[in-house]
Amino acid sequence: MNIKERLEAEHSKTLTLAIVKFVGDDKKRFKELMALFLNGEPRLTQRAAWPLSYLIIAHPGLLDPYFEKFIQRLHKPGNHPAIPRNIFRVLQEIEIPEKYQGILIDISFKVIMNETETAAVRAFAITVAAKICKSYPELKNELLIILRELSTLPQLPSMTSRIKKALKELKSL
Repeated sequence: MNIKERLEAEHSKTLTLAIVKFVGDDKKRFKELMALFLNGEPRLTQRAAWPLSYLIIAHPGLLDPYFEKFIQRLHKPGNHPAIPRNIFRVLQEIEIPEKYQGILIDISFKVIMNETETAAVRAFAITVAAKICKSYPELKNELLIILRELSTLPQLPSMTSRIKKALKELKSL
């Protein structure tokens, strides 16, 4: 399968699952998909994000050589919402190396408070921030303040659910 050609031709769950099956835990094929995600034109990057997230969640070790570049992708100007959504989806599911937790908690807080960000991205960022706070309880109070403030505002159900779940988890720390 030529991953690039397939991603250029369509964007569907069927294709996403076909790419996930094709790549599996093959490092060479994963490298090809990661290159499209990191360096492809915007539409290709957006389309590569979905199968990439499934693959990393299934095979977290594949991300190890690319972890820093993967999270740096959050800072790239003009990201389609699919990029941060899939990055945060992955981060909520995998072990985050300690050396990246500081920068990721900072990014998560900024995303959570950014009212122009999509609800899905903000919801995933809440989960990532709460996860990191389990390792750094001194950050718990800062996140609690943010989440309590958000809980007083009208939110989409995805945000409301994540806020409630994170508040419950943080209170038990």
